[in-house]
Amino acid sequence: MSRLITFLLSSMLIGISMLISPSASWAYPFWAQQNYENPREATGKIVCANCHLANMTTQAEVPQSVGADKVFTAAVKVPYKNGTKEIGADGSEVPLQVGAVVMLPDGFKLAPQDRWTDKIREETKGVYFTQYSEEKENIILVGPIPGDQNKEIIFPILSPDPSTNSNIHFGKYSIHVGGNRGRGQVYPTGEKSNNTAFTATKAGTITSIEPGENNSQVINITTKDGESITETIPVGPKLIVQVDSKVNAGQPLTIDPNVGGFGQVDTEVVLQSPARVIGLLIFFMGVTLSQIMLVLKKKQVEKVQSAEGI
Repeated sequence: MSRLITFLLSSMLIGISMLISPSASWAYPFWAQQNYENPREATGKIVCANCHLANMTTQAEVPQSVGADKVFTAAVKVPYKNGTKEIGADGSEVPLQVGAVVMLPDGFKLAPQDRWTDKIREETKGVYFTQYSEEKENIILVGPIPGDQNKEIIFPILSPDPSTNSNIHFGKYSIHVGGNRGRGQVYPTGEKSNNTAFTATKAGTITSIEPGENNSQVINITTKDGESITETIPVGPKLIVQVDSKVNAGQPLTIDPNVGGFGQVDTEVVLQSPARVIGLLIFFMGVTLSQIMLVLKKKQVEKVQSAEGI
């Protein structure tokens, strides 16, 4: 009876903690948050690539320039073939999911919902946004979400106002974007997931293939020196070897089930000053007026020359 009460209390505490702290999720891309203070390394690589090893195209579209304290949208595209399925953690086929990270310049952040337009609300329906950490509100995460309906993810962004923030200045800023589809091949702990190809660690002959825990398969390999090597293949990847097969070190034992991948792209946006726009318009007007005056002066000279018979 005491065990039952303990179990019920533990379950209630876990449930309450999940409701109070939903951000403590172990689903990607939050894994990067647990291991890296900044998701972009000094080399420019976004850390998602450390677990999602396959490379696939990611595209980003942002306005060329935006005004201060304005809401604009950034579109992240993660294209892939419709109907594509991958290996889930339990080994079954599941629809591909997508995620994205947008690293904005300091001062830029996710636009508050009360400033979203009806169009933005429609484009972001079913998409949940979160910031990378409490200190980095300029880094926005999305995912995992169903991929078939979200090959293009719209991020509503609020630009900063230099008049209210002395650390912000008008000019050109860089935006770093990462887009992912599918599960990773490596966990942050360094262990392989079941969404990758498994290889033999040493050369030898496969003596047996036996069932293991959690529907895994245990491959026993005997080397030329008589050493016995055990390779454990988790549920999901299909074997391409059999008993009595000879394998070399590094030779694949399974197919590669991964159909997803990660990609990143850099783009730019200009935080435009109204004074610069007005100055540019005045400059264009001055140039246009000067051209008109030159043409009129030329016509006047031609009339004088014609009257004088020159």
